[in-house]
Amino acid sequence: MDHKGFTLWLTGMSGAGKSTISDRLMVRFRDAGAKVELLDGDVVRTNLSQGLGFSREDRDTNIRRIGFVADLLSRNGIIVVVAAISPYRDTREEVKSKIANFIEVFVDCPVAVLAERDVKGLYKRALAGEVGNFTGISDPYEPPLQPDVTVRSDRETVEESVELVWGELLRRGWIGAA
Repeated sequence: MDHKGFTLWLTGMSGAGKSTISDRLMVRFRDAGAKVELLDGDVVRTNLSQGLGFSREDRDTNIRRIGFVADLLSRNGIIVVVAAISPYRDTREEVKSKIANFIEVFVDCPVAVLAERDVKGLYKRALAGEVGNFTGISDPYEPPLQPDVTVRSDRETVEESVELVWGELLRRGWIGAA
């Protein structure tokens, strides 16, 4: 696959489908022979941001670290797929301003659907006030005002969401038709 380096940043609340969509995109990129890396928020937290909590400052630090790594990779010709809640709009905008080729994908899903999907019961506990600093419930999630792509994981199949993202990449000429 002929491609330039870029960052594809998927943001949305916990359980919205960021990792599922990212995993499918990764398979598609790899099948096409692309140089691609995935920066999943949970994996980065465990390895690169271990010790950070869930205060605003710590969440911002985590997102800035992900953005730093994404910038390093993408400016060296790697496609970087980021799947991270990244709850604060100004921090996402800050990261976006530092990365030359950046696409923001908003994985949108209503809280009621997220709570239904939640096998761990975290939304139910957060809605009952038992879990503090829970994004979108007791802590803010600020959706993008003008994302490059919006997918509705409550209304679309994973394949339809992947196609929307892939179509935007093709439209921009950042990937060749595979």
